[in-house]
Amino acid sequence: MKIEFLGAAKVVTGSNYLITTDKWKFLIDCGLFQGGKEEEAMNELAFKYDPGEIDFMFLTHAHIDHSGRIPYLVKKGYRSEIYATEATVDLCEIMLLDSANIQESDAEWENKRRIRSGKAPIEPLYTMEDAQRSLSYFRPCHYEEIIKVNDEISFRFTDAGHILGSSILELWIVENNETVKVVFSGDLGMPNKPLLKDPAFIKSADYLIMESTYGNSVHDDYAKSMDELTQIIDRVSERGGTVMIPSFAVGRTQELIYQLNNYYSKDTIHEHQRIPIYIDSPMAIRATKAFMDNAYYFDDETKEIIRSGDNIFEFPNLHYVNSVEESKALHRVNYPRVIISSSGMANAGRIRHHLKHGLWDERNAVVFIGYQAIGTLGRILLDGAEKVKLLGEEIAVKAEIFDLVGFSAHADEPMLLDWLNHFEKKPVKIFLTHGEEDESVPLAKTIKEMFHIDTIVPSLNDEYSLNTTGRDLEEKISKEDMEKTLYEDFRLIQDNMQNLSNRKELFDTGKMKAEEYSEIKRTLNDLKLQLMSLNMKTGK
Repeated sequence: MKIEFLGAAKVVTGSNYLITTDKWKFLIDCGLFQGGKEEEAMNELAFKYDPGEIDFMFLTHAHIDHSGRIPYLVKKGYRSEIYATEATVDLCEIMLLDSANIQESDAEWENKRRIRSGKAPIEPLYTMEDAQRSLSYFRPCHYEEIIKVNDEISFRFTDAGHILGSSILELWIVENNETVKVVFSGDLGMPNKPLLKDPAFIKSADYLIMESTYGNSVHDDYAKSMDELTQIIDRVSERGGTVMIPSFAVGRTQELIYQLNNYYSKDTIHEHQRIPIYIDSPMAIRATKAFMDNAYYFDDETKEIIRSGDNIFEFPNLHYVNSVEESKALHRVNYPRVIISSSGMANAGRIRHHLKHGLWDERNAVVFIGYQAIGTLGRILLDGAEKVKLLGEEIAVKAEIFDLVGFSAHADEPMLLDWLNHFEKKPVKIFLTHGEEDESVPLAKTIKEMFHIDTIVPSLNDEYSLNTTGRDLEEKISKEDMEKTLYEDFRLIQDNMQNLSNRKELFDTGKMKAEEYSEIKRTLNDLKLQLMSLNMKTGK
């Protein structure tokens, strides 16, 4: 069998891998290339394979550099299953439709320009219809559930701790009656972050494809970065300025809301410090609802806060901005505030309008809280540009620029090495992807020195053989592990049901709308029926 690296090689762009066995062809991720004009031009290139010949696909998480080319894949003839976690499916419904809307809008704007210059019009990369059609191929899966795709291929998703629903993919592939286990790290998160659980550790692999976004970096302490952010907000507001935060709509924005909720709930915060916080991103607002609908993915601390009655995504000085008119109105007022708006690399979205109106003012500040790819406006600002062109106008950069990497949702070098060290059976070969060379190449050197494992940094379109290891499938998938996982999940459902029934104050029908009561009643009945079904099947 072989693996081809069709994205996420020596740069952080669109994640896309093709695995070919003697019987099957399948994909892991299919993301939009992101960065400067050269990277984004790659999105128009034809696939290196016939989409109609692909048997199935796995998606590690919903971020657009992993999922964003799926509608184009479907447009070109893909008609098979896309396996992903339930939360990833929910988020993709938001993100792929939003991406399609951008593709259509960009094509419409470009065609107006082309018509004026006598050029032929262009088509969008894909349309809303393509995106909607692609959603019909998604197949939601649970964490820790071992799924048999066919007689030769089984897989399991485990929690990667990067964004809601993000997963590490374990693949067991049988070829010539022998099995090889391939693990894809996906995008790994950092431990001890709010909302999400820590990345899971994997026991074994024959081959490992691991991300290296920050493979040669050590992040600042998360608490320190949060403290620095609140200090920036207080300092800028005291001088009458605006703090603009380009933020990824899925993951980082929800994390910020959660942390600012904690900050403004403190008794030590004075009233004048409770300045307005605006979330100006329709997609972030929809994603926040998806987070609430998938609260069972949260870590224990967050679940306990929710059980206490606190809405973690609401507080008095937080305001969600929905319409374009409301967004424009923010430019016509002159009082201290924080504007959190997508996109995270400032390459698109409403944040560009806020930067156009605020970069020139030295009272203001721009705070970056995530990775900024080469060629993006965010990277240009971090590199110290004195002027930038925004929406057809040259803008002087007078605002303070901050980079708080402690907020990063990607694992740094110590975390990546610790995660690798937890493999009880180490892989025979490691491929480092999803990282620029100054991050991935030093990490490869460190891994070779620490673990004595052959470690490769592939280039775009590189192809490698994966040899089977002579072990059978039963040795690879431990029945005891499967039973243990099932039993723990069963007990968790029972405990949660008992907790719900014991907390009658949650169900004050006098304060509850009829439709809310009916929905809760229906959900509880569904859970009871599922528990009865589990009891019958397991005898427990």
